[in-house]
Amino acid sequence: MANMYRSVHRAALLASAAAALSLLTACGGGGGGEGDAATAPSTLPGTAAPATSDVTSATPSVPPSAGPTSLPPSPSPTGSPAAGSRCHTSELEAVLGRNDPGAGQENFPVILTNTSQRTCTIHGYPGAAFVDAAGKQLGPDPKRSPGTPTTVRLAPGHSAWSGITFSNPQISGARTANPDALLVTPPDERDPLKVSWSAGEVPVSGNESSVFLTVFDKGPGA
Repeated sequence: MANMYRSVHRAALLASAAAALSLLTACGGGGGGEGDAATAPSTLPGTAAPATSDVTSATPSVPPSAGPTSLPPSPSPTGSPAAGSRCHTSELEAVLGRNDPGAGQENFPVILTNTSQRTCTIHGYPGAAFVDAAGKQLGPDPKRSPGTPTTVRLAPGHSAWSGITFSNPQISGARTANPDALLVTPPDERDPLKVSWSAGEVPVSGNESSVFLTVFDKGPGA
C-alpha cells in the first residue's frame, strides 16, 4: 500500500514539473513579439536602408570646382585699339568738298580722312550743325536722308564722305544765316570736328529750311 502511494505521489510531482517547464518555454522562446518589434532599429521612421541609399546617390560625382564656372575669367585686352575698330575723332580730319548744285538743291560732300597709323571703320551717319563765330548753333539739327548704312574701312590716308544737302534759300524763301563753321561729329563719337564754312548762307528756319545728311560711303583714296 505504501509503495502504491509513493508511485502516485512521484507521478504527480513529475506531471507538475513538466507543466512548469512547458510554461517557461512558452514565455521565453519568441524573439518577434510586439515589444521587440517596437524597438528594432530597422522599423524606426527614416532609418530604413533605402533612405540612406538615396542620400548617397544624390552626392555629385564631380566636385563643383571641376565645372567650367570655376575657371578664372580671361584677362581683358589692353593696349592700343585693335585694327578695324571704330574711327575716333582724334584720328580723323574733316574737309568740305565742292558744291554740286542741282534741281534747286545745294549738295556738299563732307569728307573724313583717316590720319592715324591704323585701319579703322566708319558706319552710319555723321552729326552736323552750323554755328556762328561764337559757337552758337544756327537752325535745327539736320535730318537723316533714307539710306542703308554700310561699314567703310579706312586704311591710313583713306577717306569716307557724307552728303549735306538743303534747298537753295533764294528758291525756297527760307530765312537764312551765314555760318562761321560746320561742326561734324563722326558716327558714335561725342567730339566734333570743326570745318570752316565759306559757302554762303544756309536755311535756318521757315519754309523748306530742313538740312539733310546721307550715310557715309567710300570717298577719295578709298
